[in-house]
Amino acid sequence: METFLSNSSENENIRANSMPNAVSAPDSWIGLQRYTSARIAIGRTGGSQRTPSILDFRLAHARARDAVHATFNPEELAKKFAEAGFESVILHTPIRDKQTYLMNPDMGRVLDEDSKKKLREFAKNWKGRDFAVIVSDGLSATAANLNAVDTVKALAEFLPEREWAMTPIIIVPFARVKIQDAIGEEIGIRHAIVLIGERPGLGSPDSLSAYFTYKPVWNTVESDRNCVSNIRPLGMPPRLAAKKLAMLLKESLSLGISGTALKDNIDDSQLLDESKDKKLM
Repeated sequence: METFLSNSSENENIRANSMPNAVSAPDSWIGLQRYTSARIAIGRTGGSQRTPSILDFRLAHARARDAVHATFNPEELAKKFAEAGFESVILHTPIRDKQTYLMNPDMGRVLDEDSKKKLREFAKNWKGRDFAVIVSDGLSATAANLNAVDTVKALAEFLPEREWAMTPIIIVPFARVKIQDAIGEEIGIRHAIVLIGERPGLGSPDSLSAYFTYKPVWNTVESDRNCVSNIRPLGMPPRLAAKKLAMLLKESLSLGISGTALKDNIDDSQLLDESKDKKLM
């Protein structure tokens, strides 16, 4: 997937490994860093890494760890959605702390009993709705905190309400992707979308993923899902990610499928045909 990065010098300034040290100059490929956050052009001093490169690696590793353990406040996120004009509800898995989440993946795939009851009550008022958006911190609360609201706002713009009536946003801390199947089983929704923090990379602690499934039920498998990943300002910006997601969802509706049977043939140029989108390049 292409990375939509700005060419401004601002991105280069935050790359500690672009700095010279007392022994050697920066790597001759340093100019390529403006096109990617990948760890390229780190240079060397003899047979060793340069000090700026080592410090840059340690900083990136610390940011990745911080993203995993960052605080996810569902009430605060619900407030942000409300300010953007979206109703939301907060549900829970049986998990109440990050350590349990990391050690027990299966527990993040189901709702606790109280949340199941609440969801059934909510669903009585959701008749006729076409899709649900579920938001969770996953492995990067930073990603959900920073990018979920902007992604939903853009998604609502690209999906006309007459065909894509959305339920209130469902916020579920400590959830895994398969939580969409548990929710789909309860409410019988046509499409379920999970916006969830990705496992942080050394250059992407704020990366969000969007997984969707057509008619999700508990026995849905991973090959039944589609994914748009690397949603973040320095990756796939939320607006462009939402546009691609909307295009895939419309195709999914037309064919009545999702997952490996639904091919992603969307060219990046199709995402940049509006003047305000081109500004993201």
